[in-house]
Amino acid sequence: MRKPITLAFFVLLCTCVSAQISVRGQVQDADGAAVSFANVALYRTADSSLAKVETTDDAGLFRIIDVTPGAYDVSVTFLGAPELRRANVQMTSDTDLGVLTMAPAGVDLAEATVTARRALVEVKPDRTVFNVDGTINAVGNTGLDLLRKAPGVTVDNNDNINVLSRSGVLLYVDGRRMPLSGDDLAQYLRNLNAEEIDRIDIITNPGARYEAEGNAGIIDIRLKRPEDEGANGSLSVNGSQGRYFQGSVNGTGNYRNRWMNLYGTLGYGNYSYYNRSDFENYQNGLLLEETMYSAGNNQSYSWRLGSDIRAGEDHTFGFLASGRYNDRTGYTNDVTDINDYAGGTASFDSTLLARSDRRNDRSQNAYNLNYRYAPEGGPLVNVDLDFGRYRNDNLMDQSNRYVTAAGNPLSRLFNYFDTPTDIDIYTAKVDYEREWGPGTFTGGGKFTRVETYNTFLFYEEVPGAEPVRQLDLDRSNQFDYTENVYAGYLSYQGSLSERWQFTAGLRAELTDATGDLTPFREDLREPPVELNYLSLFPNAGITYALNPEAGHTVNLAYGRRINRPDYNVLNPFREQVTQLTYEQGNPYLNPEIVNNLELGYTHAQRYNFKLAYSSTANQITRLLGPDSLDARGFYVTYDNLASQRVFSFNASAPVQVTEAWNLYVNASASHLSNQANYGGDAVVDVKVFTYNFYVQNTVNLPWSVTAELGGYFSGPGVWGGVLRHKAQGALNVGLQRKFLDDRLNVKVSGNDLLYTSGWRGTSEFNGLTSVGSGNWDSRRIAISLSYSFGNQGVKSRNRRTGLDDAAERVGE
Repeated sequence: MRKPITLAFFVLLCTCVSAQISVRGQVQDADGAAVSFANVALYRTADSSLAKVETTDDAGLFRIIDVTPGAYDVSVTFLGAPELRRANVQMTSDTDLGVLTMAPAGVDLAEATVTARRALVEVKPDRTVFNVDGTINAVGNTGLDLLRKAPGVTVDNNDNINVLSRSGVLLYVDGRRMPLSGDDLAQYLRNLNAEEIDRIDIITNPGARYEAEGNAGIIDIRLKRPEDEGANGSLSVNGSQGRYFQGSVNGTGNYRNRWMNLYGTLGYGNYSYYNRSDFENYQNGLLLEETMYSAGNNQSYSWRLGSDIRAGEDHTFGFLASGRYNDRTGYTNDVTDINDYAGGTASFDSTLLARSDRRNDRSQNAYNLNYRYAPEGGPLVNVDLDFGRYRNDNLMDQSNRYVTAAGNPLSRLFNYFDTPTDIDIYTAKVDYEREWGPGTFTGGGKFTRVETYNTFLFYEEVPGAEPVRQLDLDRSNQFDYTENVYAGYLSYQGSLSERWQFTAGLRAELTDATGDLTPFREDLREPPVELNYLSLFPNAGITYALNPEAGHTVNLAYGRRINRPDYNVLNPFREQVTQLTYEQGNPYLNPEIVNNLELGYTHAQRYNFKLAYSSTANQITRLLGPDSLDARGFYVTYDNLASQRVFSFNASAPVQVTEAWNLYVNASASHLSNQANYGGDAVVDVKVFTYNFYVQNTVNLPWSVTAELGGYFSGPGVWGGVLRHKAQGALNVGLQRKFLDDRLNVKVSGNDLLYTSGWRGTSEFNGLTSVGSGNWDSRRIAISLSYSFGNQGVKSRNRRTGLDDAAERVGE
């Protein structure tokens, strides 16, 4: 199946580009003041059709690129002023329109709106923005599916997220850190519907203002939030069909005026799922052939309610509350054939039949209070108080039966697991910003406390006339993890000249953490693991404009970051998948420290190239090894690598092939080296080159239909510490058309049409060779209906120190 998808990508990449010009200028009002956020549109003089549209920045400046030479009518619109129009402007080369002055007058709201489609991907100085809202191929996807498509992001077979081949990503939602990891985080992302997401910000080298946590940087998922004035909202219904049906309903509403913004969302999702994994494990003279099949259903309920209130021109108060509840049921059937392989030929011995029935309830609630003081021309102060409450209840019944080739029983064992996890997170943060000298000074502090309570109750069924469950005191315990982080930072950014800009910062974080394992037998008790250390995280960057007018710039950035082990990898519980397979955390993990260096080049403000180097000490990695107590068993655990080094390159290019055809291409390549020696056969020496392509074509068809054709392709690489995986990818197609004055939006899409997103790989470590493959319900046909109602299309024009900034505040 690799040949069709590879051929498809070569077809998508074979395009040609014609010569284009740029148009620039500045918009001012009648008093000579800059007009921010005005719409500047170019209409072809020949037929009055819209060619390009752009929005002015804070200084009233605009620059429209990739304009085909010809004659255009220039239109400038802004609420509170009549349209400014220049007819039949000949543009045969790069054109400077100079100052465009708007006259004061009343405004007809219906005539003053020009709608522009956001680019699929925007590369900004500090982040890459993946604009999900409006993308046809996002229909029917989950948050985890969208991350697989995001530029520079990969998701491995265990749903771990990597950016530019670097692990240790910190996930934010609406600017606030999610205190989840591992399966808990993956499950949250699966329950997050694409229709709820506006965009995904990928920040590979965050500055001092952000938390130092996350070696690979930060992924910030921004949920949809209406910005139109007045009362308005939307209702969307979508469904997709693969092997099983998945569907969701989401509604949004808000009321907004100059002084207040009140908004809310409600959502419901019903998802049925499956996945399959196959393994061949060679260990201790045995061959174990395992097939694991999981299926189930998940129902998700979500809500958000928030408000921003301006108390005068300079003060804004905000409140945001959100919640999500998930009810998940499912089962796993595992069949393992046990063969003697001492002579190199498989000789059947017995079969293990394991079945696990699960019930998982998850509730997540988060609350935020915000105050923002932003006087005109004065210092800016932002204060955030946050509380998050996460409750996970996990119940599992498991049976393990050994049978002969004829199916005759040899032995059986029944277990029951009750493993709830409670997490509370408290955060207080203050930021201060003001103009100082030739630049901007920023400083602040943050306190974070995370309390995690993990209970592991392991029951064995005692046979009898009426079997009873008996708690196993040897394997049941309580693991509590508390982490306090005290942080402060200073940062300064400014200009040395017209061409040179710089930024520098320092963040200090004091970590005080305790992991306490409490067994049910006092003689098994061990002293708590205590961590107390101070870390400094400098960052610096410099940008040089090779050609300011053409938009050619070079930038160099350095940052130091940390990745602390969390409850998911510290927890020493022996979590049983089957009687022969288990996973266990390591309470003695050290935090990993990474130094990142990035060199970037931007051409014409749209073509972006980045070369990066990352060096990590004590890299936390996932390892597979044989069980020392049972020659037939193997386990998954976590340990620190001695070092990890990654060289990577990334390029992104939005291309307007024709007036109706837009192409976006993102390509990345990495060389990764993992090194560690734990003694004996437990040696990690993995060096691998990998690459990744993401391509999307958007074509405007007749009858106001928009089509998308795109997908991704990932070359061979490594996941975790030692799992070498083969190439994988997906091809997607979608159609969109709007009705009823653009209020009703209909989208149809097909995802992973060639069914090539499954994985295959091989792991060799400590005497265990594991060859595996897996797939899930990725090939799907989806349809979405979205209807907008109310006062649509009238954007708020509050100055940026008001509600717009409050809406975009980031809880770094």
